[in-house]
Amino acid sequence: MTELATEGADMGTLHHLDDHRPTPVSLVKPAPAAPADDAAPAAPGIEAVDRADNPLSDWLTVPDAPVLPAWARSAASIKANATALARLTWWHSRYHGLRAPKYLVKTILLAARGFYRATVGLWPTLSAQDHSAAVKALRAQSKAKPEDVELANRLQMAHAERTRTRRWRFGAAAVGVAAAAIGIALADPMLQTGIAGAVVTPLAYLGRGKETQFLDQGVPPLRVDMSAQQLNDALRAAGLLKSGKGDEEGPRVSCSMGPVRDGRGWAVIFDLPRGGGKTASDVLAKREVIAQELGVDEIQVIMSRVRAAKGGNAGRVSMWVADDDPYLGTPNPSPLEKAERFSIWEPVPFGQDARGVRVNIPVMWQSMFFGGLPRRGKTFSQRLLTAAGLLDAYVRHYVADGKGGADWMPMKAVAHRLVMGAEDDAIEALKAMLAELLTEMERRFALLRDLPTSVCPEGKLTPDIVAKYNLPVIFVTIDELQEYFTAMEKEDREQVINDLCRIARRGPAAGFISNFASQRPDADSVPTKLREIITIRYSTQVVDRASSDMVLGKGKAAQGADASVLSEEHKGVGVLVTGPASYVTVRADYLDGPTFAGLCRKGRVLREQAGQLTGEAAGDVTAAADAAGVTVPAIVSDALEVMRHSPRMFTTDLLNGLVNLDEDVYGDFNAEQLAAELEAAGVKRTSKQVKISGSNGAGYQRRDIEAAVPAEILLSTGR
Repeated sequence: MTELATEGADMGTLHHLDDHRPTPVSLVKPAPAAPADDAAPAAPGIEAVDRADNPLSDWLTVPDAPVLPAWARSAASIKANATALARLTWWHSRYHGLRAPKYLVKTILLAARGFYRATVGLWPTLSAQDHSAAVKALRAQSKAKPEDVELANRLQMAHAERTRTRRWRFGAAAVGVAAAAIGIALADPMLQTGIAGAVVTPLAYLGRGKETQFLDQGVPPLRVDMSAQQLNDALRAAGLLKSGKGDEEGPRVSCSMGPVRDGRGWAVIFDLPRGGGKTASDVLAKREVIAQELGVDEIQVIMSRVRAAKGGNAGRVSMWVADDDPYLGTPNPSPLEKAERFSIWEPVPFGQDARGVRVNIPVMWQSMFFGGLPRRGKTFSQRLLTAAGLLDAYVRHYVADGKGGADWMPMKAVAHRLVMGAEDDAIEALKAMLAELLTEMERRFALLRDLPTSVCPEGKLTPDIVAKYNLPVIFVTIDELQEYFTAMEKEDREQVINDLCRIARRGPAAGFISNFASQRPDADSVPTKLREIITIRYSTQVVDRASSDMVLGKGKAAQGADASVLSEEHKGVGVLVTGPASYVTVRADYLDGPTFAGLCRKGRVLREQAGQLTGEAAGDVTAAADAAGVTVPAIVSDALEVMRHSPRMFTTDLLNGLVNLDEDVYGDFNAEQLAAELEAAGVKRTSKQVKISGSNGAGYQRRDIEAAVPAEILLSTGR
């Protein structure tokens, strides 16, 4: 569907079919001389032809219509259409060429039916049935008068005449068929083929029926049809048009474009009639009813207002109705998967809309919020933006994952700070990370204030300042926010919320990019004052309109940005809101776990080459081992990951952390099995008891586990 408000490379740009309409041209130049005595003077800037006193104004008005069709207005367009025609011809040649044997069999069957029909049609002539009426009449008379000799003679003569004609016709037909068969048998094979074609083709044509379709349908038949009448009927049923005495007499919309086929759907731009008191916003609010009246699901109907900048008004609506669900099918791989480098100053490739148009998100100077139900692709979508920052060596990552699972573990190779889980030690690490970010933000603002306007004209970070003063862009990624807020005490919760608000509100000017995610963000899990200052929002499926508005903003569902219409099959699909009146349903690109881990390793190499590998990533032994291609036992790597924020840990806590990290592997582990696995991996415990917060218990020291890592890796991290 032509979603006429689709995001392009620039999020502030809306693309409409009206963009291709020509600018009105006037062939009459402004009158340079003073007007005649009987004419009113022309107002400045008004052409003579447009003056109200010009009797020829209507006749001289240049039609607002292009001279050439759209496809012939430029060499590039002609070339593109010629190329498309060649590709279409080649496709149909292959499609029908593979089905040639099927078509041959179908032709023979049709020819057999045609031969039967020809025989039935010629039989009265061959059997001389045109003479049978006279014979039947004479026989009827003979039965009535059996003694009439003259009548009997006439009957015999008529019978002889009838049989003689039949013998001649049958004989002629038999001779003709025999001669044709002998001639064909003695002819050249090529000639035989031609004769066979000449005979079979008309017979097959004669054997066709009303429903006969000789060639297979190369393109699936339309599942949805649309006309102006259907559109008016749907709007009238939705209460958007008044009802008259009849459908023809009632008010109707005026279509400035369409309905026309546009891709795999129907596009139309229409204006609501004046006097009805209805606006474009009323149409958007009736999306579900309109879809029902058109006989489709509301996910197939994409509508948006046409603003004045695109020639619209308060009653103009653009609508695209897809033939089927446009968001199902094989997911599209992210372009970042094969990229070697990426600049975070460029819009990030995020996904595609219903028509397959690329949707890019500019993340500089922005803050993002992701929400939705679990297992609908929320984290995968959030990772796309962070992944773009991996390929820019001058992006410093701060990451926190309240769930503490495997989704963000690969970031240990790159992240300056990485907080995993929402346990007490992880909460303390999160608070320390936010304090560090606020300190860095204030340091940057002080530096930017002291720079001359020739270097920093707008008081914001620029690519030149990043390189000259070593101020990398800071990407703050926090997933599962609700886990932290529900695990914190009230005072800590308020402090963290205030810190996040300061980062999201003031940080963009200092080069901070906030990328937050949560499940259904109600007032208890994610407060409104944090959500309302986020500029870009994305929601996968939610349970109802209220939940959708909690993620996308109050009143967005009434405007058409409603994530509750998505179904369980729409994994990786969500509604993206980029401004007060800008939204689009996007099928996010697919970037799986192994690919994301590969990008993290690539990002580490880029930072090592640029001298930008800092913080925990520079001293992370498992990340260094991965980058060096050294194999570290999985149990050692995972145990170090769980103990990332703790120099020591009780055995029970370590087991719980391992289960949370990978339940399939560690779900059945107990203390004895854990000790055996670590010992087999080379871990030598200096003490089986640890003391934490004044309590003694069985546990492990992180330094003992790190000692099982190869020595060259420890040296490379400075340990």
